[in-house]
Amino acid sequence: MDLIVPTDRGLYCAAGDFHIDPWRPVARALITHAHGDHARFGSDLYVCHRDSAPILRKRLGDFAVETVEYGEKLVRDGAEVSFHPAGHVLGSAQIRVVYRGEVWVASGDYKLEDDGVSAAFEPQRCDVFITESTFGLPIYRWRPQAENYAGIDAWWRDNAGAGRASVLYAYAPGKAQRVIAHVDPSIGPIVCHGAVEPINALYRQAGFALPPTWLVGEITGKRGFAGALIVAPPSAMASPWLNRFGDYSDALASGWMQVRGNRRRRGLDRGFALSDHADWPGLLAAIEATGAERVLATHGAVAPLTRYLREKGLDARVLPTPYGEEEAAADEAPEAGQ
Repeated sequence: MDLIVPTDRGLYCAAGDFHIDPWRPVARALITHAHGDHARFGSDLYVCHRDSAPILRKRLGDFAVETVEYGEKLVRDGAEVSFHPAGHVLGSAQIRVVYRGEVWVASGDYKLEDDGVSAAFEPQRCDVFITESTFGLPIYRWRPQAENYAGIDAWWRDNAGAGRASVLYAYAPGKAQRVIAHVDPSIGPIVCHGAVEPINALYRQAGFALPPTWLVGEITGKRGFAGALIVAPPSAMASPWLNRFGDYSDALASGWMQVRGNRRRRGLDRGFALSDHADWPGLLAAIEATGAERVLATHGAVAPLTRYLREKGLDARVLPTPYGEEEAAADEAPEAGQ
């Protein structure tokens, strides 16, 4: 019998009587990270990494929560559970479950390159690895993130020199703070949408250094935005909210910008292929590092990834879940769905 199985409420571990990232309310929900497709409202108790809890409360309101540190072991009904860094966003974790000598790891979302604003990914040896596959196609190969930051700086600097604002769409929490931490603040002020600035405060409270930022409402007049970098969620794209900035250039930071045509379809001036998910080489490296002989792919380009892994001799299968839906709609995907 499988240690973790899909149900109509989410991935369920009967040995420990808990769900992992359930998509409907349950009694005990273990949460890999605070993005809306993995952490949903209504469960009786949430168990998450310490740094995820404030973001969850910001999103879901008041609820019962149990927090853990990375590597801390919890034992429930004979099942040993621990959380390990996933490198995706602040507080993100892979969940490791051990029962009767069998080891399963549910990855949540992850990336391998250390972004400096979340704990770096740590591979976990296991028998069965439940992996995301958001960018599970060979075309997705990220440039070193420093090159993306340099590209954003150059775009911002050119706009500032022309007296334009630079509006950068980036998912919050996570991508927005990653960009803010690494761009050059000497170019101009960094101004944030109301959905971004409260998350900035939580990152600072967790000990990650971000340069000074201002809320959009703290700036008066369109001239005040000339030369500024304005960081906003993708939901602000093509909205009346943008009218306050006067002359501006806009761009999206997203892995989907790797594919030509996605930027044009969105009517953007620029696109930067910066993702908080593993690319194709990253997925393969993470899977190999686990030593798992069985791999279950949960969302994204699951069919190509599992087919490739089967050709390499692994027992690889698709595990249907609704993960990725909210982020796809709000941020990453150029079209509806993935």
